Amino acid sequence: MLDIYFNDETGKVTEDITQLIEDVLNHAAGMEELSDHPEVSVTFMTDEEIRRINAEYRGKDQATDVISFALEEMTEGEVAIVPEEGMPIVLGDILISIETAARQAAEYGHDEKREIGFLALHGFLHLLGYDHMTEEDEKKMFGRQKEILASFGLER
Repeated sequence: MLDIYFNDETGKVTEDITQLIEDVLNHAAGMEELSDHPEVSVTFMTDEEIRRINAEYRGKDQATDVISFALEEMTEGEVAIVPEEGMPIVLGDILISIETAARQAAEYGHDEKREIGFLALHGFLHLLGYDHMTEEDEKKMFGRQKEILASFGLER
């Protein structure tokens, strides 16, 4: 079971959306065989807020749907964080643009809850080390994503 911390900077996220995300991510954590109650945070934001973060950290001055910051990812010059025994494992942060999610849900013909659940799972898989920078990695990540969504019942 995950410990999930939600932060709604938009004031628009309902309890049923946070419950869906909690359920989807815990389902994924079970399928990925995670243990020890790892922690993850999920922040809901506007396009403008996520655009600023995307520009600052990824060099892309545009809004995007989801960004993940894995705590275990190290960049040059950083020192590894070694958790002490009994301390929780913090996987990282998932940032979701509610505005982009709403647009994409309309484009894909499903409701916003489904889109936000999908984006949360996508971000979560990034926290676990999945990526889609190469064709091979993309097949692996998107295949796992589809498998988890199907077993949870959150398909398109």
